[in-house]
Amino acid sequence: MPNIFPEVVRLGKYEVEKGKSSVSGLSSGAFMTVQLHLAHSASFAGAGVVAGGPYRGVETFRGAAPLAEDAYELNALQLCMAPLLPELAPNARRSLQLAQEAEQAGKIDALSNLRNNRVYIFTGTQDNVVHSPVVAQTRELYRLLGLSDANLAYHDNVPAGHSLITDNPEDSPLGLNQPPYLNNGGFMQSHRILNHIYPDLKPPAEKLSGRLLRFDQSEFLDGQQAYASMGKFGYAYVPQAVADGAPARVHIALHGCKQGYSYVDFSYGRADISSQPPYGNRYVTTTGYNYLADSNNIIVLYPQASGSDDNQAQNPDGCWDWWGYSSDDPANPDYYSRNAVQIRAIHAMLDRLGG
Repeated sequence: MPNIFPEVVRLGKYEVEKGKSSVSGLSSGAFMTVQLHLAHSASFAGAGVVAGGPYRGVETFRGAAPLAEDAYELNALQLCMAPLLPELAPNARRSLQLAQEAEQAGKIDALSNLRNNRVYIFTGTQDNVVHSPVVAQTRELYRLLGLSDANLAYHDNVPAGHSLITDNPEDSPLGLNQPPYLNNGGFMQSHRILNHIYPDLKPPAEKLSGRLLRFDQSEFLDGQQAYASMGKFGYAYVPQAVADGAPARVHIALHGCKQGYSYVDFSYGRADISSQPPYGNRYVTTTGYNYLADSNNIIVLYPQASGSDDNQAQNPDGCWDWWGYSSDDPANPDYYSRNAVQIRAIHAMLDRLGG
């Protein structure tokens, strides 16, 4: 295991190669991956989407609720995760239209940056949380954005539940759909994601050389902590060679709902500390990202969302915002642009690292 410092350090700057960073995520982290990838396409060379839907999918059908501000959340829970029929899933062509509108309004980077990116997309055949027809629309969106079949890896034939897959015997059986959403399928999915994005990688290290750092996320939030629903701390794994000055790339790994380091159950709007699940930092330490990163001079950045359930951010499960809970205008939320509070914070972390 890497050396985890109990103290909080300031996120540092390294010799990061510009435009060669990447991002991946599970579930809400996968939805956020697509948003971040499109919003800051100039910064990235690729992405990994595990059980995530297309860009701005919650805006597929505004008539889903009597009040406009309720439509986004209802769409998130229904059409964007578990549509009754495949044809009710968020539509990739509508998603493309919304992305083009955001591009024309100057809210996201040029979509043309994405054409040579490499993207890995996965949906488990036993996933009953985010259904496969939703994820299929994410693949179609990237096709419409110009990615070739060679650069776009799509996997939909593994009998996995809603999870990031590992080869850890202590993780859940492959087909389960329950926290901590880490299932043992006999392979490290993080390695497959990184190997697709970066085809030149060396095998993973047998022993970690670097350090897992804990840093204060609040300095990246511009005083908007109450709305951001992000944890006080984030994490970054830095290989020793990178710390010594070697050129590096950055991979941003976004956990899913109920997977952040500070996640607790909420009961009647209050954090139920007595029901604290023992998930801790498993997404940060046991998903395999660090071992492949160590041998390939990749910094792994682990931003952290946290649960909240108040009049500023209703996010009891600690999900990343892909339907608008962090916006101050619920009827017209800005959760998908460069200016969205979480996207702005994560990209500021990447910028600090040098990417």
